[in-house]
Amino acid sequence: MINKRLPKVWYGGDYNPEQWDKDTWDEDYRMFKLAGIDVATINVFSWALNQPNEDTYHLEWLDETIDRLHENGVFVCLATSTGAHPAWMARKYPDIRRVDFEGRKRQFGGRHNSCPSSPTYRKYAERMASKLAERYKNHPAVLIWHVSNEYGGYCYCDNCANGFREWLKSRYDTLDAVNKAWNTSFWGHTFYEWEEIVPPNGLSEEWQGGQNTNFQGISLDYRRFQSDRLLECYQLERDAIRKHTPDIPITTNLMGLYPELDYFKWAKEMDIISWDNYPSIDTPVSLTAMTHDLMRGLKGGDPFMLMEQTPSQQNWQPYNSLKRPGVMRLWSYQAVARGADTIMFFQLRRSIGATEKYHGAVIEHVGHEQTRVFRESADLGRELIQLSDKFIDARINARVAIVFDWENRWAIDLSSGPSIALDYVQEIHKYYDALYEQNVQVDMIGVEEELSKYDIVIAPVLYMVKSGHAKKLEAFVAAGGTLVTTFFSGIVNENDLVTTGGYPGELRKLLGIWAEEIDALDPKVTNQIVMKETLGDLQGEYECNLLFDLIHTEGAEVLATYGSDFYQGMPVLTKNIFGTGHAYYVASSPDKAFLKGLLSNLCHDKGIEPLVKSAEQGVEVSERVKAGKSYLFLLNHNEEKATFVLKEQRKDLITGQSISQKATIPGRAIMILEN
Repeated sequence: MINKRLPKVWYGGDYNPEQWDKDTWDEDYRMFKLAGIDVATINVFSWALNQPNEDTYHLEWLDETIDRLHENGVFVCLATSTGAHPAWMARKYPDIRRVDFEGRKRQFGGRHNSCPSSPTYRKYAERMASKLAERYKNHPAVLIWHVSNEYGGYCYCDNCANGFREWLKSRYDTLDAVNKAWNTSFWGHTFYEWEEIVPPNGLSEEWQGGQNTNFQGISLDYRRFQSDRLLECYQLERDAIRKHTPDIPITTNLMGLYPELDYFKWAKEMDIISWDNYPSIDTPVSLTAMTHDLMRGLKGGDPFMLMEQTPSQQNWQPYNSLKRPGVMRLWSYQAVARGADTIMFFQLRRSIGATEKYHGAVIEHVGHEQTRVFRESADLGRELIQLSDKFIDARINARVAIVFDWENRWAIDLSSGPSIALDYVQEIHKYYDALYEQNVQVDMIGVEEELSKYDIVIAPVLYMVKSGHAKKLEAFVAAGGTLVTTFFSGIVNENDLVTTGGYPGELRKLLGIWAEEIDALDPKVTNQIVMKETLGDLQGEYECNLLFDLIHTEGAEVLATYGSDFYQGMPVLTKNIFGTGHAYYVASSPDKAFLKGLLSNLCHDKGIEPLVKSAEQGVEVSERVKAGKSYLFLLNHNEEKATFVLKEQRKDLITGQSISQKATIPGRAIMILEN
């Protein structure tokens, strides 16, 4: 449970008092009280301040900061400060500086700039974490530890090259096994000595910043290695902290759909998932919802922390749009509706210099409370106090799951075909969005998740089938489950080697089909999905594009065929009976109407109903459950009011009013309805 010592939805965010003077601190505390701020994340980028040289540590300022916050009723999320190394360290110890994709040794600058294989970085980061934990282990203000910040970025230095070779020895044991896994007989790449292996970058196998590679197996393993290497750095600090404070939870802030790290693997090493949510003004709200669900899914559905969001604008977009009135509150509750037990911002007071001075803050540059952003923040803070501990630690019960796998994503991105337009996240989101619009709750899961609790599992573009996963899916379907998978699935194993004998490889028996060829056309070119018969709301003709599998049935029933081109009449949607369940194959990328109809029909067959009887377009619905109580969140993303129809009368936790089955919700408003 995240909120054990502070039993409410935590409200606060990143605070940098080291950038200000005492008079400003006093004003901050006054305004924190007005806004209901009760948690501050501090010490995120203070390594240079904390350690001015190799042997000196200045932590008195941090003592004073934590004490002052606590005296003013604010608890602390205490970061370890290791997100950016000091300039003196970079000058004295060059090994700490990364080598970029083009083989250039970086100078000091930026952040997230430390080589994860650097002995210097590991030594001093671990030491800093240990000193902080020992110093503040008994301080009543410290609620949670925040290790480093937003891990990411790859390095290609000699230390990483050596580390990669050692990683390969551990994974494969022998060079013969490496050569086999990478298919190095292609292009005469056979390795005879470990030292012959070099990182795949712009000087060796890759180009266009790593978007293309000659050897997918090498590049795939280097991504695994770099993700693991950064994870080791997190583990070093975590373990140093845990020696002194075994009962205080430890986290680091993830970044949602960030492509470079395997977050399912990271989640196993984290006490609590936390993440930073920064959608743009035009980001589909269902994509943000899906990302919240993915972060919740990293640890099997446990509540997570919203560690960062902006109160208004974010500074790194081409156009730094403001959050419109009501949107900050709306998006904050979207996170809570999907499993967050904290609402936290970057930042509490806006910086006056450098790259984030135009990033939004609860306290703006004007420095007083008479701003729209502060008023909205304070209103939300008061509301959260009112709600208290009503729904914290509540769970989401979903009967539909969508499989998401970072390694599969890497393999697809690195693939030398069949289409430059194939976007794994986009294809996943299409299926998610079709359920989101029908108010059906979804879990986002990894390939290791237990499947028996679900009725429907959807695995779009399951290009890479890892060892044992096909058997797991077979067992799920044989026991009565419904599986949906798509084109470009079952092609390769976890080493990105093609499974011979016909696509979809290990899934062929389960799906009752084989794919002879895959046609790839410009996304503007469409074909048709022609239904052979009516399936619930699914009838007539729909459009599809991108990829087109030319499949033959081996026991599967043909539900729809292509409408044009030389493969007109060939199957495009099939259903195979396997045990007591069904496995569906969608051989192209269909339009939204088809997906809504297909998934609506499958949910109906399984008795899975929407959370409400009906809701207008743009009204998001999610449910959290705790101790037999249901908390139904309704969020109106429209500017105008909208209507919805409940299954039963409920009470609005915020207004205290009873809401009848048919009701109206104002534009950009939220309701939390208790049964």
